[in-house]
Amino acid sequence: MLLSDIPTPALVVDKTILTANIARWQQHADACGVGLRPHIKTHKSIKIAAMQRAAGACGITAAKLSEAEIFVDAGFNDVFVAYPIVGRAKAAHAAQLALRCRLIVGVESASTIADLSAAAGAAGATIHVRIEVESGLQRCGAPPQHVASLARLVAAAPGLVLDGIFTYRGAWFAGAGGRSPAELGRAEGELMVALAQDLRAAGIPINSVSVGSTPTGWAAAGVSGVTEIRPGTYVFGDMMQRKAESASDADLALQIHCTVISRPSATTATIDGGSKTFAGDINYERAGLPGYAVVSGANGALVRMSEEHGVIAFAEPTEIPVGARLALCPIHVCTTVNLSDIAYLCDSSTNECSPFQIVARGKRT
Repeated sequence: MLLSDIPTPALVVDKTILTANIARWQQHADACGVGLRPHIKTHKSIKIAAMQRAAGACGITAAKLSEAEIFVDAGFNDVFVAYPIVGRAKAAHAAQLALRCRLIVGVESASTIADLSAAAGAAGATIHVRIEVESGLQRCGAPPQHVASLARLVAAAPGLVLDGIFTYRGAWFAGAGGRSPAELGRAEGELMVALAQDLRAAGIPINSVSVGSTPTGWAAAGVSGVTEIRPGTYVFGDMMQRKAESASDADLALQIHCTVISRPSATTATIDGGSKTFAGDINYERAGLPGYAVVSGANGALVRMSEEHGVIAFAEPTEIPVGARLALCPIHVCTTVNLSDIAYLCDSSTNECSPFQIVARGKRT
């Protein structure tokens, strides 16, 4: 199938850029002596996860158990669910999944540890556990001073194996403003390594020190004592990563191709993709970006959406006609990908494209 034959709106991934992104990050992780455990919430695709595994990824990271299960069904056998497993039903689900793979889960509370231990015992399973550390984002995680007590609970719990500690800090927490991704990554890694050293000094065995989003993972990998990084967005890039300087224009692998269906004015165009195609979870003005997506090769941005319509605003009058196709780079690629069932992998030298399934989209539990 040629690119021009794909019905719009469509997610189109440049195979050359995707492959280069995967290789570059893997080579960096290997050079630093750390594991790369990519977060598959970005692409939700067996095809791309297989490319990451073939390049040398040590396993995968998922956000939810149902998401992880899709990949276990496909033969991925080392999976970290970097999310609190709360409640007996989800603990039981985790135990069943742990019978089929090496499953690592995150915890931050005593009640979760108790539920996981009970479920593991009932299923005859072993669940590996990492304590989530609150490192500044104030979203999830135990305060550093509470990690030792939780680690001791895990170590004493039947059916559970203490693996280590992890955090997600990112680049948009309070106090991050004005600091480069490199500075933020080093600080994140150093904070977690220092905590791991304190825990080991207290007699608590810490195997894994897992850190790093796409903005911070590159620098965090270079901190001695970090064992693993978990970037996700790096495979595709997006405008948020571009603004954070953790991706360049050359790293932007995914675009949404849309068709112009109306020209309300000389400086606006309506396209056939709206809020059912482009994610609106980020306030683009607050993020300092021009729109929900940016038009490739033209000074235009997606500034308004209804369900099936998107309005592009151009900086100056344009003669782009009805029926023309536009390629747009989204502000946030992870939530955008989750809106579609399929995407197309494109060879930019021939414009030959092949579809692949976004198999884990909508997996929220």
